[in-house]
Amino acid sequence: MRVFSNRAAALGLFAVLALSVPASLSAQRHDPADANNIIVNGVRLTGMPAGPEVKGIISARSGNRIQVTTADGARTTIILDDATRIRGGGRLFGGDRDRPTADALIPGLPVTAKTWQSNAGLVADQISFRGGDLKTARMIHSGTAQRFEEQAAATEALRGRMGDIDKYNVKSTTNVYFDSGKWALSDRAKADLCAAATAADGVNGALLLVVGYTDSVGSEDYNQALSEKRAGSVINYLQQACRWKPYRMLTPTGMAEADPAADNSTAAGKAQNRRVSVNVLVSKSLDGM
Repeated sequence: MRVFSNRAAALGLFAVLALSVPASLSAQRHDPADANNIIVNGVRLTGMPAGPEVKGIISARSGNRIQVTTADGARTTIILDDATRIRGGGRLFGGDRDRPTADALIPGLPVTAKTWQSNAGLVADQISFRGGDLKTARMIHSGTAQRFEEQAAATEALRGRMGDIDKYNVKSTTNVYFDSGKWALSDRAKADLCAAATAADGVNGALLLVVGYTDSVGSEDYNQALSEKRAGSVINYLQQACRWKPYRMLTPTGMAEADPAADNSTAAGKAQNRRVSVNVLVSKSLDGM
């Protein structure tokens, strides 16, 4: 079937086809969300105005809708339909056996989308991408899923191993300190945390147990929340900046003003108690191996 680019010719063709296409097929191909968008045998006959060309990376996918995030951070939702053409690696895929389906449009893939404006939103006329980009996106997607499965399995094993903390030796403890009422990390704390993570990474089977504390200033509820925020801040930095694997990290604990390291009656003592302790644990069965 020839595809007409001229709108008037396309509308004229639709008038002819409307007489010859069975009513059941016409109803099946008609999108009730947009009376101007009709697809017959994979060809869109439309009176819709042209939409913008959108260049960016697919950042989300839900059914027949993709979200494309552009270089400036703007997010655009685009609808896919049966007439959406897919162009990959510089060639248009039509009826070839190696033709990619809409499943190829996965998060992480850089694309250029030519669109139409419809009552339901932007509809993709053509989605194009480079073959190398698709290969890379698939590798990233597959690797992410694999790492997630590995992390989930390791976390389950970790929970089982940590059923009895007495089976673990504390190999070292690093303390980082905070200003009164704060949970932001100082430059010194950041350096100490990454140094501790680097040292622990060289210990066979090492796990990190992070515990937050406060001084005696404030209510019990306030200090509990503050100690948890401090522990969470340390956890985030260890994982994001120091690259410590999440499945080698135990759930952070906030202990408020319990177990003080120094006397809370002095300013110096309170300063020592406003801390987070990063403990390196090793199973007694592995220790020394």
